[in-house]
Amino acid sequence: MPTLIRIVVAEVALAAELFDTPCAKGIVDLLPIETIPNLWGDEFYFEIPLRHEPDHTATSDVEIGDIGYWPPGRALAIFFGPTPMSVGSKPVPASDVNLIGRITDDTDALKGVRGAARIRIEAA
Repeated sequence: MPTLIRIVVAEVALAAELFDTPCAKGIVDLLPIETIPNLWGDEFYFEIPLRHEPDHTATSDVEIGDIGYWPPGRALAIFFGPTPMSVGSKPVPASDVNLIGRITDDTDALKGVRGAARIRIEAA
């Protein structure tokens, strides 16, 4: 059963869910997470205090709205559009991410808060 969460960036709050996987459950245990996000194209990412190896969900084939855990950087990645590695409009991570969740609201609002000073991930 997925865990419902909220992603808050500036004045934007989006509904999302974290999947029922060991990596996602490790992130649920850390909630709430509040930090300064980095921006890589249309991807927010930030380091979290979790070390997890690539798992059965690890992939570079992500969609807009996907939430991933990037093992090399111990980082959470929120994809809302193309990244510097994209050829078209689809996001492409720097390397494989564990798919841990997805945004269930419209991600277009995130384009308006690029460069935000804080991001918060919390239980819904």
